[in-house]
Amino acid sequence: MMIRTIRFGAQWALPVLAGMCLLALFAFVRPAAAINQLPLPPPAPGSYGVEATKKQPPPTQGASITIPGNGASFSDSPIDVRGICPTGLLVQIYNNGVMVGAVMCINGSFSLQVSLFAGVNELSAIVYDDLEQAGPTSNVVTVNYNDTRFTAFGQLITLTSSYGRRAVPAGNSLSWPLQLSGGTGPYAFSIDWGDGSPLELKSQALAGVVNIAHVYKKAGIYQVNIRVTDANGVSAFLQVIAVASGKVDAAAAATGDDKNRSDRERIIILWIPAAVALFLLFPAYWLGRRSQLVSLRNKMLKERDSYMDK
Repeated sequence: MMIRTIRFGAQWALPVLAGMCLLALFAFVRPAAAINQLPLPPPAPGSYGVEATKKQPPPTQGASITIPGNGASFSDSPIDVRGICPTGLLVQIYNNGVMVGAVMCINGSFSLQVSLFAGVNELSAIVYDDLEQAGPTSNVVTVNYNDTRFTAFGQLITLTSSYGRRAVPAGNSLSWPLQLSGGTGPYAFSIDWGDGSPLELKSQALAGVVNIAHVYKKAGIYQVNIRVTDANGVSAFLQVIAVASGKVDAAAAATGDDKNRSDRERIIILWIPAAVALFLLFPAYWLGRRSQLVSLRNKMLKERDSYMDK
């Protein structure tokens, strides 16, 4: 009776063990995706953003204009203005106290074109950090502009702006107010936004405040070149810096989160069977050895019974 009972347990040991493994896989692996779902990373639709500003001292080192030289005279406008500056800062050029151009300082130097006023022009440069804090004012370079076309007084065009740099999240509209004065309308604008898009052409009937706008598809720092020409062919030029800051798209964030979640699910599906198999390895080995011993013993008993019957 005892031998028959042992045979029954050994016979069903492997099927029972296989059923336990399948049950463990079904119980742990199938709900893995539901258990490990994570919320969407910010910004989620309908959420609120928090912006913090890091305080830092303003720049202590300013820019220096090296070209043109003091006392130079010009018969054409715009002209090249170059100099040295602290790398990474914005350099804004002022002409007679009016902002006439801006450029980023790269590798310790800057270079840009600026328009001149008729007569005496006093050029200076001021650097600004990312918090729009101004550094020291540069040396003042005085140059003279003599219009060889003998344009009547008051007919020269000036194009300026209160902003040498403006920023907006990528994908949003960046608007830029400009101040146009002088010349004779109508005016034709040619705007190079610096992102490889076609030149934007815009007309303006009268002088005054002109608003331009553009949407940058990718984050980055862009050099914007603006040229305006009046009905008599007189031109003015303005160079500024546009910043398209990075923006996390909610749909892209959801897609990325789904991908990460799928990776986590694959990892869970891989390690759970391995853990279950490792846990059941030693019992399975013991049951297998036990089954072999019982089978061998039963065979010996059958041979003994057969021999005794003879």
